[in-house]
Amino acid sequence: MGGIGKVLLLGLSLLATGLCVAAEPGGSDLRTEKPDDIVLVSEQWNAYTEADGTGLGWDLMREVFEPAGVKVQSRIEPYTRAVGLVQRGEADAWVGAYENEVEGTLYPKWHYDIDEVYALGLASHPAPTLQNLGSYRLAWVRGYEFQHYLPNVVHFNEVARRDHILSMLEHGRADLYIDAKPEVDFILGQTKAPQSYRTTYLTAIPLYLSFADNARGRALREVFDERMARLVRSGRLKPIFARWKQPYPFDASDVHSAGSAGQ
Repeated sequence: MGGIGKVLLLGLSLLATGLCVAAEPGGSDLRTEKPDDIVLVSEQWNAYTEADGTGLGWDLMREVFEPAGVKVQSRIEPYTRAVGLVQRGEADAWVGAYENEVEGTLYPKWHYDIDEVYALGLASHPAPTLQNLGSYRLAWVRGYEFQHYLPNVVHFNEVARRDHILSMLEHGRADLYIDAKPEVDFILGQTKAPQSYRTTYLTAIPLYLSFADNARGRALREVFDERMARLVRSGRLKPIFARWKQPYPFDASDVHSAGSAGQ
């Protein structure tokens, strides 16, 4: 082949390579493109992430994403399965993550709510403290990983469901059950003798979305952080928390941070 033909062939080859790279899912053009929907997966939590799409959590997610042109698609799964779906890239993010809870997913700068964590035990037993948790046999729902967020945890067991928590406490199979306040309140609502039990506030843990570690996840995380800064700065989320009778999780320092982010 002559010299001119070789040059033409080389040029065509480079052009084809460039087109292939641009078409790759990880290419720079697609990496920054904003998706028009987000698949959010969550455990079903009462009045928070209900199967019918109602609840405080779903209302917050719609307020964050949909004004930015990202339609929220919700899906209910057990907590550990929800985490696995995001880790495998089969969903975009899961709801109710603690910061850096697992590896292999992406965490945003902003939390969107706070988990008020309580201990549920028998009223006949002394109230626990963070300092003496190590002397109690604890239990919580599988996958919640409270041992990483509560101090002095020594003895703990994970349960698959919340159905038999009160029976577990009554029969001495655990001293304390650990969960967020709405779930503890729901469990107590199942007994005719709530005075037989004691709830004790332990701590508050910020809640995050945790995103899939891929191009969609990175783009959606960016949307989330931009929108959260704007919403905290404006106070627009306050009526949503008020409507669900839940405490507003942002204070003056958060507003200051949001203002700095918007400058």
